[in-house]
This record gives sequence, structure tokens and C-alpha cells, in this order.
Amino acid sequence: MAKSHRTTSHVRLLAAASFAALSLGLASPALAQDAQADQAVSESSREIVVTAQFREQRLQDTPLSITAVDATLLASRNQTDIAQIAQQAPNVQLNAMGGAYGSSLGAAIRGVGQFDFNPAYEPGVGLYVDDVYYATLTGSIFDLLDLERVEVLRGPQGTLTGRNAIGGAIKLFSRKPTDENSGMVEAVYGSRQRVDIRGSANFIIAPDLYARVSGVYKRQDGYVDQIDYGCANPGNPQGITGFPSSGSNCVIDRLGEKGYAGIRGSIRYNPSDKFDLVVIADYTHEERTNAAEVISLINPARITPAYACGRFCTYANFRAPAGGQVSQDYAMPNRLKFDGWGVSANMTIGLSDTLNLQSITAYRDYRQVWGTDDDFTPDLAIAGQGYNDLDFWFVSQELRLNGQIGDNIDFTVGGFYSDQRSLYYTRQDIRYIAPGLNFQFVGNDPVNADSKAVFGTVIARPIEGLTLTGGLRYTKEAKDYTFVRKNYDGTVSTFLGALDGVQATFEGDRVDWRVSADYRFSPEVLAYATVGTGFKGGGVTARPFDAAQALNGSFDPETVTAYEIGLKTDLFDRRLRLNIAGFINDYNDIQLPLISCASLGSLAPCGARQNAGNGQIKGVEVEFQASPVPGLDIDGSLSHMTGEYKNIDPRVGNAILLSDPIVTPNWKWSVGIQYRAELGSAGSITPRFDYAHTGRLSAGRIAAGAPIEFFNAYDIGNFRLTWRNPEEDLSVSFEVQNVFNEYYTPFRFAAVYAFTGTAYSQVGRPREWGVTVQKRF
Repeated sequence: MAKSHRTTSHVRLLAAASFAALSLGLASPALAQDAQADQAVSESSREIVVTAQFREQRLQDTPLSITAVDATLLASRNQTDIAQIAQQAPNVQLNAMGGAYGSSLGAAIRGVGQFDFNPAYEPGVGLYVDDVYYATLTGSIFDLLDLERVEVLRGPQGTLTGRNAIGGAIKLFSRKPTDENSGMVEAVYGSRQRVDIRGSANFIIAPDLYARVSGVYKRQDGYVDQIDYGCANPGNPQGITGFPSSGSNCVIDRLGEKGYAGIRGSIRYNPSDKFDLVVIADYTHEERTNAAEVISLINPARITPAYACGRFCTYANFRAPAGGQVSQDYAMPNRLKFDGWGVSANMTIGLSDTLNLQSITAYRDYRQVWGTDDDFTPDLAIAGQGYNDLDFWFVSQELRLNGQIGDNIDFTVGGFYSDQRSLYYTRQDIRYIAPGLNFQFVGNDPVNADSKAVFGTVIARPIEGLTLTGGLRYTKEAKDYTFVRKNYDGTVSTFLGALDGVQATFEGDRVDWRVSADYRFSPEVLAYATVGTGFKGGGVTARPFDAAQALNGSFDPETVTAYEIGLKTDLFDRRLRLNIAGFINDYNDIQLPLISCASLGSLAPCGARQNAGNGQIKGVEVEFQASPVPGLDIDGSLSHMTGEYKNIDPRVGNAILLSDPIVTPNWKWSVGIQYRAELGSAGSITPRFDYAHTGRLSAGRIAAGAPIEFFNAYDIGNFRLTWRNPEEDLSVSFEVQNVFNEYYTPFRFAAVYAFTGTAYSQVGRPREWGVTVQKRF
């Protein structure tokens, strides 16, 4: 039976935003001005402190490839969600996934990642907020609310984070409560009825006890029209009639909406430099139409080309007729709803002048409901609908002991534990496989996973200028997935009954290590070399077609051994910062889908993945910041990456060939420039322009043996003009995003092309403008 569903509406979006605004209003009767001195400091001379190695270090002293962005640069670029960070970070790919995957974030760094939301599969990039690990792609589309900085760590982080991360890690750090009364309110209005409201307040509760609250509300109309085909094409040859609810303009809805609200509150007790406790609670509600997607490929031998609506419209109707176990026609939701919340406690205890203990405890919970239209057409004869309801909770505990031995040795030892539970309910109605075959079932699958690890890092400085680092980690993981396959009436599924009650399991352990050496030739130049390993956890086949695929389809971790050399420089009296890195990743036991499951004891259509390939990825990355004259700041990045398979298991067949690239895009670069012009008593004005290029992306094959296809390269330009008053507490900005109105498609869903003759693609946001007013107190 389907579980009960909580009711949500846009009222909840407004309620969360109203609560945030009320909290800001009650925070303090007299809010002091927040510190704004850093806004007047050039980008290249402002120092960013990172904690990538479990201790505070200058970015330029850390022998790792890190893109670090602080709150000031985020604001100047107008970056308000995590996916936007990828535009400026080299060899980083973040993509809010399409309708079939709900509200989830696909992420890859240096070509290694994961894009499937199913909790049976592990992320390839570790995502953290305030040192709390986010265990699934679902719920990872964060708004960059009240942040202090973002750190993007490239390369495996098997010994440097709470949880193993094969591709890298993205860490968000919010502002901690401090001993001041201050606040900020910001409002945005823009294209397609865009309304953003965000604010934060910091206040003193009592001596040594501080609090901070922040909230955000975002709402914007979609940009892909969902059109009623029968209404727009009366008398069509297919005999499809319109729906009475479509109205005179035939538009059912608009895909690609924004509907997001969140609130976060934190309390900090900091009686001395020997004790610090920060407790954080947050809540997020997202409610919007599905991702903006259109049909991008049609096989005219199977389906009429008339179903391809255009660049910014779709005829997908999310409807299915009576048939099989369905007694009457019905509509699947074209919207998603997400509710998530969490609480964490980060405590640091100074045991002595050279030893401190840090504890990070967290609990997270979310639920997401969404529907899909697999064929994305109005043709009811090829119905393919999916209803999904994913419940999830996660608890984690991390302990770190940081210390010093003498003046030249630092160390960290620690442990990590996490336990997660998912319940994935789905109702599938698939009738496009063959005429008269109604492939219909209900799943209600529990998925359990846990991870345990111990780790340690030692940093030694044997001689002046030279630093040696060594790290070791042991991880043990387990996962089980129980398949429930019922008919709509609760009886065992007609087609997948052999799977009902079957439990697939995985259990394994792994040792990872890292060694590095860096040498500071001068205060301006640091060189480093590092070698390390990482892995993406093993798991079970999430979408088997019979019991053999489930029971025999578990797979081991995929692994990387990464070699990297780099150079970090601050030149010309810190007017130019130039960081360069080159890397080689030996990428082994790659988890790939099989075209045949005969080796697993199954002759059914194959839905399994296995460790089925080895390869090598090579690349180079350049990042720079420059301030050639006072007020002028330029920043940019350039990356190039290639990857080749060394061997592929024959069971993969011709779905993936040795000649296929492991990674795309090969080229990626960006540049930003701004100039702050002082206007005396009138304040200042700062124009900024950002330009980002992404090379062509692999779209995969529409069918095994077909030529591999690519999305075209695309270029995005963003402009922002900001005025600030002399006191730096009031600003007004005008922005234009995607200035050149570039049309691009970063992701495609073609899994059903062989049956339906259609594939549909996500469409990037068109040109849009916005006006922002911000007031600080």
C-alpha cells in the first residue's frame, strides 16, 4: 500500500519566509552596522582562511587544489545557489538534475562523480554544510544562505574529510554567531515575476551566548511552456483532444519554476578560547514545477515529429489512459515537493595549549514527492508515467583530536560514523515496451546503509620551508536494499513478482592514504607534490528485472590513485595570485551498466551495474586573481581534462567503447572583471562582468552501438552594476544573467528512446534581469 502523503502548498513557502522576517524583526531593537571593511579590499589581497586539513590555514599555504570563494566574491558574482559555483571552478561540474531525478544535484570533479539520485548509489563528490556530510544527491541543491565561504577541494579526499570522497569535496561554511548586534535585509525583483527575499540577524543573548538567524524566500515563474497539444492543434491527425482546464492560450503550466524557502538558526556558547559550542537547526521547503525540459530528439519511424514543440515549450501532458491495472485515465503530478530539516552540534574543547577535541553530531531528515512523464509526449498510446516518494533520514557523528608536538609537528586523529535509512515508494506505469504490454507495479523499498571510519593525518616541518604530510584512513561500509514489487491492488507483481521480498546486500572495507610534500621557496612561492587514493562506495543494483540481478548484482567500490603537482604564488606585491596544478588519476573498477546479465544468472533485460572498466584521467588547472590598479579586480580560471579507458568488461557490450571519452568537457574557462569607482560623498559604483565557457559535453548514446553524441559548447555572460552608499550599509544592484541569451542543454534523458523514439533535454535559463536592494544594520 502507498504510504500517506503530507499536504504542502505555496502557503508554506510564505510561512517560512514570514517566520524568518519576524525573527529578524525581533532580533534586537537596535542593530549595529555589520563589519563591511572587506568590501573595500581588493579581491587578490583579501586573505581567505580554509580548514581543508582540519586546521585553519591560509589558502596559499594549503598543498591542495582548492577553489575558495568568500561571501564578498559570492555577492559580487550574484551567486545564490550551489550549482552556480561550478561556472568559475576548474574541472567542476554541478548540475541540478532533470524531472526524472527530482530535486537532486549531479556533481563531478575532475571527471569523477555521480548523477543518479537513487540511495543505492553513493555520491562521487562529498557535500558538506558546516562540516556535516550530505549523504545523497537529493536535497543537495543548497541556497547559499548567510555563508562565510565555500571551499571546493579537487581530487580524492579519503583522508581529509569525515566521509570518503573519490572526486573531491564541496564545503559550505555559514557565518557563526558573534558578540555583536547586526543584521541584513535584501529584496530582489526580476524577470518572470522573480521575487527573492533574504535576511539575517546576529544578536547577543547573554554574556558569551550569541545567536544568529537567517532566512530566504525565492519565487519565479518557469520558462518552458507546457502546452496542451489537442488545444493548440485542433483536428490533429492523432485524434488528441484538448483538456477543458487548459484555457484560451492552451498553456497548462510552465516548467522550470523556482519555489524555495529556508530558515536557519544557530546558537553559540563561547565562554573562552578553550570551549566553543555551536548548535544549528535548519528547515527547507521547495515546491515548484519539474525541471525545464523539452523534446530534443525524435525517431520519425516511431513517432510523429509534430510532438517536438520547440526550444522553450513541450507537449508533455503527464497523463495516462485506462489500461491494465488502471480503470480510468489519470494525471501524474508535474510538480515536486521537498521538505527537509536538520540539526547539528559542533563542539570544540581545548584540552591544553597544544591539544583540542572537536565533536560534530548531526541528524538530517527529508521527504520528496515528484512525478515524471518518461516519453514527454501527449500521445496516450505510449504511456510511461512514474510517481516517486522518497523518505530519508541520516545521523552522523565525527570526532577529531587535533594537536601539536613541539613546534614542527601537527596531527589529527579521528573517527566517523553514519547511519542512514531510506524508504523509496514508486508507482510505475510503463506501456511503451510492446503493444498490449502493461508493465505496472508499485515499489516501497527500504534502503539501509552505514559507514564507519578512523583516520589520521600528520603534518611535519623537518627544515625551514619544507612541509611533509601523511594521511591514512580505514573505512568499513554496509548496505542493504529490500525490493517490494506489488500490483496496484497489493498482490504480488505480475511481471516482477520474483523480486518481491528479495534483499540485496553489500559489505566491504577499504584503506586509503595520502602523502605530500610542499616547499616554500619564498613568501611568494609555494610548490607541492602529492599522491593519494580515494573511493566511491560499493552498492547494489537498484533497478533489477529479476531476483538473480538483485542477489548477484552487488558491486565493489571504484577507486582512484591521484598524482598531482602544483604551484601557488602571490606576485608583484600580491597584485597577482596565480595557482597552477596538474594531475593524473588512475581510475579503476569503474561502476558501469551492463548490456547483458547472463554472468549474473539472468536472461532478462539487464538493469545491473558492475565494476567493469579501468582508465586514466589527465588534466591541468589554472586559477588567478589580479589587482593591477586600485579598484580594478580580475579573476579567472582555465582547465583542460582528458580521459581514456584502458579496458572495458565485455559484458558492457557496445554501450560503452574503448574509444569513448571517460570525461567531458575537455575545456572549461572563466573570467570576471570589476572596477570599483569611488564617488566621494555619493558612495561608490562597481560594474562587474563574468564570462564562462563550457566545452562540449557527452550526451551518451541513444542506443547501444549508435554513435556517441555531444551537447554543443556554450558560453554564459553575466553583468552586475552595484551602487553603495559611503557608509557601506546600503546597496542597489542591477544584474543581467545570460546576457547573450545563450541556448544550451546541459543534460538529457534518453533511457526510453529505444521504445518511445523520444529523448528530452534540460534547457538552461534564458536571459533574465533583476534589481537587488540590500540594507545592513
